Amino acid sequence: MNNTLKLILGLTIPTVLISLIIFFYFKIRPRNTQNDPESPEVKNGDYSDESEAEDLVTFQGGQDLTISDILDAPGEVIGKSNYGTLYKALLQRSNCVRLLRFLRPVCAARAKDFGEVIQLLGCIRHPNLVSLLGFYAGPRGEKLLIHDFIRRGNLAQFIRDGNAESHKWTVIYRISIGIAKGLDHLHTGLQKPVIHGNLKSKNILLDRNYQPYISDFGLHLLLNPTAGQEMLEASAAEGYKAPELIKMKDANVHTDIYCLGIILLELLSGKEPVIENPTPGEDFHLPTFMRNAVLERRNIDLYHPDILSNKSDDKTPVTEESVLKFFQLAMSCCSPLPSLRPNIKQILSKLEEIG
Repeated sequence: MNNTLKLILGLTIPTVLISLIIFFYFKIRPRNTQNDPESPEVKNGDYSDESEAEDLVTFQGGQDLTISDILDAPGEVIGKSNYGTLYKALLQRSNCVRLLRFLRPVCAARAKDFGEVIQLLGCIRHPNLVSLLGFYAGPRGEKLLIHDFIRRGNLAQFIRDGNAESHKWTVIYRISIGIAKGLDHLHTGLQKPVIHGNLKSKNILLDRNYQPYISDFGLHLLLNPTAGQEMLEASAAEGYKAPELIKMKDANVHTDIYCLGIILLELLSGKEPVIENPTPGEDFHLPTFMRNAVLERRNIDLYHPDILSNKSDDKTPVTEESVLKFFQLAMSCCSPLPSLRPNIKQILSKLEEIG
């Protein structure tokens, strides 16, 4: 009990029960009303303020989920933010590992706005997107999103850990074009564009074959304006905010493209979006650092030298011309003017040409 309470207060603990977290957060867990004819009916994800039903909506791949599976799953905390907590959870009945996202009720959008967004996000399926398998809503505002768990970790870790694979052109290209294809589906493959809103290397997950999966797309739509703005401020501090973006509600396809450009520069250079310990007078944002490197003819700073190294065992030969074209594409995505940034179809076409 004490360990769970410590977890909620922000202290570390290796493993917890998701149900205990919700118990302590909301004082008491109500009865399970799933399939209960006497409970208020919830249809099509419509969680109105008047309805206090405990309910679970499932989507493709999550049809076998139950409320007990989710709330009783042993879970390990793997990430925290101002608006929620991420758990790696083992669903014991199916013996499957899933990613559970607990949204803090104080940060969530109004209940009446949730249903349509959840239905939209739950129907999105693409080989380079992390699927939403289910959504749990409790009677006291508790909300859990259930996703596939991608085991290798995120792209930021992969780049920063000094893994030699991150300097191989074939790996860089595979990751880049996979991210672009996933973003293309969000921007052009649905009835109306879905804006990611928080695209960054930490939100790109990798499998064992270095195929990328974009996570967290549309998450800002589930947050209230205050929490959404906090997300934007965190993104700015990490170096991903497009210069014209003032409020998270104004995020659009152009601001997503800017974030994609930053990720491509990270892949190519191995550098952080925000440069640590800049020299006096040096801009600490990656695109500006790169522009200065071009002006000063410091090509060594444009890409990691191992990309062109003879030690690489890539089957596909890479030339400096290809690498520089990739760099130019990334920089065009980071243009200060949104109108000068390419759209996602143009980016895909250029990547295919380079590859």
